[in-house]
Amino acid sequence: MPIKSVDSVPMEPVRLGEGAYRQVLIGPDEGPHFALRRFVIEPGGYLPKHTNTVEHEQYVLRGRARIGIGDEIFEVGPGDVVFIPAGVPHWYRCISQEPFEFLCAVPNKEDTLQVLEETAPD
Repeated sequence: MPIKSVDSVPMEPVRLGEGAYRQVLIGPDEGPHFALRRFVIEPGGYLPKHTNTVEHEQYVLRGRARIGIGDEIFEVGPGDVVFIPAGVPHWYRCISQEPFEFLCAVPNKEDTLQVLEETAPD
């Protein structure tokens, strides 16, 4: 289906981290080259330090977060664009009083996720 409502797509908890949820808006069965996902991290929630074997292209919709990419730490908010190269360690922590929400596009390739730490820095 070329058009659908975000409300028609199930929101599922991310098994890693805390207070994090994911929707697969366009999956590999719909888009031949890229998947589009929406992530929501509740205030105080996080995704732990991990690596993926595919790159990530992200666009922040609302809220603020501290993101670690490699050895650098960034604070991001609405309108920011984030690129995470394949294999680079990264993590997220919501630092706002509202949820941190972003879109994430990834190539439809096999992706192996490796958790490096069980939490994310404050």
